[in-house]
Amino acid sequence: MRLEHHHQPLLPIHHFWRRMAAYAAVALGLVAISLGIGMVGYHSIGGLPWVDSLLNAAMILTGMGPVDPMRNTAAKLFASGYAIFSGVAFLTIVGILLAPVVHRFLHHFHLEMEDEGRP
Repeated sequence: MRLEHHHQPLLPIHHFWRRMAAYAAVALGLVAISLGIGMVGYHSIGGLPWVDSLLNAAMILTGMGPVDPMRNTAAKLFASGYAIFSGVAFLTIVGILLAPVVHRFLHHFHLEMEDEGRP
């Protein structure tokens, strides 16, 4: 998923929305994978039912915090590792979603500077 070079013209808006959809699909895929990791861990290691595993994984992934307490050492270690992973995953997913918007803004700003004769 490449972005246009600063010497290329600004991408037409319909292509931009197609790019946004592609980036959103990647972000959604990462959310699904991250939720899946959390659900499997909370279910198999934490001994929670699937619905509670989904709830805990979703709450941790979005930064809200855990719902159910972990009862054994392995579950607590998993929950700690998943919380750290989730923080990084959440920031990465937001970065992926915002990348085309930020790139378009900076690209537009750069083109305006070139039109004014600035380097």
